[in-house]
Amino acid sequence: MLTLQFINENPEHVIERLAVKHFDGREPIMRVVELDKQRRAAQKQRDDNAAVLNKMASQIGALMKQGQRDEAEKVKAEVAALKAANKEIDDRMTAAQDEITEILLSVPNVPYEGVPEGRTAEDNVVERTGGPMPQLPEGAMPHWDLAKKYNLIDFDLGVKITGAGFPVYIGKGARLQRALIQFFLDEAGKAGYTEIQPPYVVNEDSGYGTGQLPDKEGQMYHCQVDNFYLIPTAEVPVTNMYRDVIIPQDQLPKMNCAYSACFRREAGSYGKDVRGLNRLHQFDKVEIVRIERPEDSYAALEQMKDHVQGLLEKLELPWHILRLCGGDMSFTSAITFDFEVWSAAQERWLEVSSVSNFETYQANRLKCRYRGDDKKTHLCHTLNGSALALPRIVAALLENHQTPEGIRIPKALQPYTGFDIID
Repeated sequence: MLTLQFINENPEHVIERLAVKHFDGREPIMRVVELDKQRRAAQKQRDDNAAVLNKMASQIGALMKQGQRDEAEKVKAEVAALKAANKEIDDRMTAAQDEITEILLSVPNVPYEGVPEGRTAEDNVVERTGGPMPQLPEGAMPHWDLAKKYNLIDFDLGVKITGAGFPVYIGKGARLQRALIQFFLDEAGKAGYTEIQPPYVVNEDSGYGTGQLPDKEGQMYHCQVDNFYLIPTAEVPVTNMYRDVIIPQDQLPKMNCAYSACFRREAGSYGKDVRGLNRLHQFDKVEIVRIERPEDSYAALEQMKDHVQGLLEKLELPWHILRLCGGDMSFTSAITFDFEVWSAAQERWLEVSSVSNFETYQANRLKCRYRGDDKKTHLCHTLNGSALALPRIVAALLENHQTPEGIRIPKALQPYTGFDIID
């Protein structure tokens, strides 16, 4: 949620930057400015009245001591009228604040200056590319056929047990999943991240804190009896660890990683986009989350990008990094970089990670602050990234590393799988 101070000091800048996300911010932003002006004027009147009431209280006491009861009663009547006026002022202030909050919940984050303009994924900018392009054998298969051939994943069984988008991993397929999770967690640990094992369900406050609510209700599984939500990513519970927390400056940055299952009701479009592991309702992911001082957050973002790039290089996958344009960014993000790997058999790029800086947008909702050298509290910057999401990584590993003898396991992963080839 944008801060009132930022909006009041930079209304035209906010409106201009929101246009990069193709959000018309003029009416809501100027309404917030006006409402806050009214609220502050009412607050001044309330404070002035409080000072008058204090004087009147002293005056009543003095009149009573002097035996001037009639005069004291007159002052008491004035006090009652002023208190009634204060009640009306309080109601106006509450109504203004409620409307401000309602508007701000509907306004997305302002994109960072480095975000390119554009409307769709076609307008994203390739920032870096790397990794070996595979040489596939004759008769190369897409991952769904490889999964069936080597008995790694049973998609039909998942449909029987639950429904589409809930695959069952079998034998070496299950072992590969577990190996990737441990590999990603170990690499995060080496990079300085503390492992967290979070709940897979969160309450409504947590959903609002990181911006999933009220933006993504349709994508989240909702347990209505308890009013809990299944997490779409470990970002939600891990970031909410710092809701309503003031962090001592010398304890920053906070660097956490977490493995979790992730649940998303909206699995996407049709055809090849959702076939096999391309889009699922339930999938595994390792997430990295950082809480930073504002002046350190963009250096932290680069470190996170380098970390994800290193994982893809160790998995020997062709990759590129996209700087997302305004129209393709999330509601809450100030800047996002997507990592995609090349799916050789499908001949398309598959997204496997998003790394984002939210600046103070989430922290303002969360009231996540740190105490600076000036002894005052300041909003933190929050960042997170997938490091990594498993389904499309598995798809790319199966397709890119297929050989006539079987599927080759990258050297960095072999200590975790216990085998070097799936045959």
